[in-house]
Amino acid sequence: MIARFLQRRQRRNPCHPADLQAPPSLVRLDGAAKEVIETGRTRLVTAALLFALCFVVLAARLVDLTFIRNDTEPRVARAATLVAKVDQFPVVDRAAIVDRNGTLLATSLRTASLYADPRKVLNAREAAAKLVRVLPELAQADITERLSSDRSFVWIRRNLTPRQQQQVITLGIPGLYFHGEQRRVYPQGALTVHAVGFTDVDNNGLAGIEGFFNERLRDPARAHEPLTLSLDLSVQHAVRDELLRSIAAHNAIGAAGIVLDARNGEVLAMVSLPDFEPGQVGEASKDQRFNRNTLGVYEMGSTFKTFAAAMALEKGLVNMKGGYDATHPIRIAGFTISDDHPKKRWLSLPEIYMYSSNIAAAKMAVDVGPAGQRAFMQKLGFLGKPAIELPEIGGPLYPRRWNTIETMTIAFGHGISVSPLQLASAVGAMVNGGFLVQPTLIRRDPLAPLPADRVISERTSRQMRQLMRLVVEQGTGKKAEAPGYLVGGKTGTAEKVGAGGYKRKSLLTSFVAAFPMHAPRYVVVAMLDEPKGTKETHGFATAGWTAAPIVGRLVTRIAPILGVPPVHETPEVRSAIAIPGFNAPAEPGRPQPTAQERKLASF
Repeated sequence: MIARFLQRRQRRNPCHPADLQAPPSLVRLDGAAKEVIETGRTRLVTAALLFALCFVVLAARLVDLTFIRNDTEPRVARAATLVAKVDQFPVVDRAAIVDRNGTLLATSLRTASLYADPRKVLNAREAAAKLVRVLPELAQADITERLSSDRSFVWIRRNLTPRQQQQVITLGIPGLYFHGEQRRVYPQGALTVHAVGFTDVDNNGLAGIEGFFNERLRDPARAHEPLTLSLDLSVQHAVRDELLRSIAAHNAIGAAGIVLDARNGEVLAMVSLPDFEPGQVGEASKDQRFNRNTLGVYEMGSTFKTFAAAMALEKGLVNMKGGYDATHPIRIAGFTISDDHPKKRWLSLPEIYMYSSNIAAAKMAVDVGPAGQRAFMQKLGFLGKPAIELPEIGGPLYPRRWNTIETMTIAFGHGISVSPLQLASAVGAMVNGGFLVQPTLIRRDPLAPLPADRVISERTSRQMRQLMRLVVEQGTGKKAEAPGYLVGGKTGTAEKVGAGGYKRKSLLTSFVAAFPMHAPRYVVVAMLDEPKGTKETHGFATAGWTAAPIVGRLVTRIAPILGVPPVHETPEVRSAIAIPGFNAPAEPGRPQPTAQERKLASF
């Protein structure tokens, strides 16, 4: 039975391990293959884990650099340093300055300034040599010394241009860094430098409007609120152009010019020559930086006869038919007062002003008296500094002892020194109806009250307009005529004071004018310092030949800019500016009176 059971089992399972024995060599081969497969699988899993770990580390590092920290990667260390410095030293914006029409006069641009940590500079001599190649204005020896110091911070160059910054970066010098700053720029250059002023390298205002309004311009709360000046850039350009032309023509050493609105005191133009580029202050001479309009004070010569006449008219000591004897010079206290072009006769007031008689002006002032004259000069602002928004303000010079001789000389502009701005302001009061308006370089609110004081009556102001027009029509200011614009004014020629007294060959010539004289709106002052006579002036260098023509050309240029149309001299206009018996039309069929007839008619 047992035998039959075994036979049946073998038939059902012929390959049972108990019945079939595999060769020993085949069993060993199957084990080696399995081992190889298992080893490969282990290596693949290990490599996959390593790659996964690397990706996790790189991803974590990327997140760390992008969102958590951005200043530890060496390749971006310099850029991160710049960001850190800007955050540590925030730049305060400085407000812009614009003219009355919104034209930009001064603004600030963000720039990069180069500094170094000498402790991190590997080779100071080599680094300095490289820097000088891209920044040639630097001195190699100086930069080498700075980079060799043991300090942690030294400036290399302030306010680089973007191109210069890129060139420095390209050098790849370790230890160099950039600090974000602002640079003040002046798009109009020298055109407005004496009015606008300039700042230092740290954006602190040093002169002009920049200096006067330094705190307001640096106020962060008003950084985006431009400061609007009263200047008109087009008028400013015309004034500067005409002054430069006259300096060249007469070989003068300097010039000054002002255009003032006589109604509200706004200064539309203020030019002082020679001038300079505001970005090159260090290279400018003392004479270039000097503002002749406000800081300079001068004896303005016969322009002061305007105030002598107004003073006498206001006090009722003379009228348009009255006058003084100018036959003989005045000798007093060892001095002689004479006329440059003597008529040697009695002169009426219009003739005194038209012919610019020193003798008659002196006698007129004596009638007013020293005390009365001093008080009148005080009312016109000549005995104090003018109140205008500039730090460069010169104080007037006048005699401590104000006696008869001083009264005489001041009547024709000698013995008292004032600025061209003071002259313009006082003449504005002579023609605007009698109000002395405080001058300003800031555009005024038309609805705000004007800081003004009455100094003469409307009647006296009207008479002064007539006298000033007469000077241009028939007197020493004929070359100031601008057809259609009814210019009126007064010449002034003064000898400059030197170490040994007055220098006859060194003249200061000026012309002060207003237009249009039937309804004056603008005052113009032109001054030349030491002009020389030319062939065209027949060798003369006096104001009628040198300063008056500047005003004539200038009025023709700026009147259209200011919206002043040419005036047709109707009878109404003519009667407002003419003096009967001089430049007023005669009655039909009656000729103009002679000088002798005018003299007799005044008695």
